[in-house]
Order: sequence, then structure tokens, then C-alpha cells
Amino acid sequence: MADALQDLARLPGVEDGVVAARDACTQLRWHQALRRRIPEAAAESRVRGAAASALLEGAEPAGSRGSTDLVRDLVRGAVAWDARADDPVWRVLAGVVRATAATETVTAASLRAPAQVLAALHTAATGELLPMDQVGRPRREGEECREWAELGPAPGPAEVQERLGLVHELLATVPAGRTPVLLVAAVAHAEIVSARPFVLGNGVVARAVERVVLRAGGLDPTGVAVPEVGHADRAGTDYRGALGAYAEGSADGVRLWLLHCAEAVERAAAEGTRIADAVLAGRLDGLR
Repeated sequence: MADALQDLARLPGVEDGVVAARDACTQLRWHQALRRRIPEAAAESRVRGAAASALLEGAEPAGSRGSTDLVRDLVRGAVAWDARADDPVWRVLAGVVRATAATETVTAASLRAPAQVLAALHTAATGELLPMDQVGRPRREGEECREWAELGPAPGPAEVQERLGLVHELLATVPAGRTPVLLVAAVAHAEIVSARPFVLGNGVVARAVERVVLRAGGLDPTGVAVPEVGHADRAGTDYRGALGAYAEGSADGVRLWLLHCAEAVERAAAEGTRIADAVLAGRLDGLR
């Protein structure tokens, strides 16, 4: 697996992108605000990450004063989780928030049991959206996934198991620290979306997995960068296009996705710096 990732790193421009992303995360790591206030900044990163991930799912509740403010209120208990339980958009948003919040407790050691991590994240994302017998497990024969239709028909259960095996193998390399973290995060993310192992919630789980790998793998050890915002820039059109290119299976398509992810991590670190600046200034609630 390490050799395969090294081959990907040799694709034109990828190594430079990885270095630029690593430098951006290193600069964020040493921000003055993160000397003493990492938990506060990391919590806001999860708030902003959940809002961006929900936007990518098309779950932006109408009439709210802003998804980020709404997510922040949900997390701190100012709004009840079941406040709009009859609204399907609200239920998706709540699932995204729960899945993003669940990433906080996933450690590098947890990734030694990657199937359990994926099951936990999927349960958080879809526990209120699917019948309980479909929550936390891959699709079975006869079960369809209608997400990401632009990528073509979702693979059948046999291919799903094969590709999930690849994702499990990738994630299990993170604790050993012998693989490029950004490439592990990028490939795991794209494989989950393109294989669509779950009936629902594949994109939410994929973005949560990326957040976990970047932090647990040490690229963003404080967890303050916001990778979801990196993907959601320009209304997510680059994100969906790059995933479509990856799903085609060509070397150029994979390269395009990896370059997108490297640039997204740079933007994620820039968003993390905005958060750290706001924490330092004591104006976190006013951050937009």
C-alpha cells in the first residue's frame, strides 16, 4: 500500500501540492492562539466543517440566520436537535453535525479497527435517516444507493466489499506513520464516495474520514484546519468535478483529485487561521 501511494505522489504536481499543504498546516499549528486554546479553536473548526459538509449535501435550512450559526447553536444546546424533526433537510443537517462531532473521539489507535470507525461515523450521520437495520453497515444484495448519480451506477456489493477492503487497509496504515497522510485521506475519501458502500450518507462519511485522517495522522494535529470548507469553496463545483475525474479511473483523473485535495487542505489551513485569529481576538461568535 505504501508503494502504491508513493507512485501516486510521483504524478506530476502532486508532490509539490503535498508539500504546500504540509507547510500551510505547519504554519497553522504554530499560531499564537493554539498555544493554550486548541480545544476552543478545534470545536469551532468542527462547527464550520459541519456547516460546509451540510452545504455539499444540499442541506442548508431555509429561513435560518446562517448555517454556521445554526450548527453552533445545535452543538452548544441553544437549539434542540429535534426542533424541526419533520423537515428532511433539517434531519440531514443534524446527521452531518453528529458525524462531524464524532470525529473528535477518533484517534490514530482507533484506525487500527477501521471498519468500526466507518460504522460509527455512518451511524452518527444516518441514525435518524435510515431504518436501523441499514445503519452502520455496507449495502447488501438488493440494496441501492442513489447518491452521486453523476458518477454512474453504484457498484454492487461484491465490488463494494473489495473497495472497502482497500479503504480499511489505507486507514490502518495511519497509526504506523509510514504513508503520506494527505494521500491516505484523499484516496479514502474518493473511494468511499465512488464505491458508495452505504445506502445513504457516503459523502458525509467520506468527509468525516478525511478530517479524522488529517488530524490523527499528524498533518493537522490540532484539528483546527477545516477540510470541508476547502472542498466547499466555489459552491463545491471543483469538488464534485474532481471526484468525477477520480471515478473515471484514469491516471489524469486521479491526479486531478489529488491536486484538488492538496489545494483544499491549503484552504482548510487558511480557514483554520481565520478561526485562530478570531479566538485570539475573542470574537469567535462573529466569525463568518
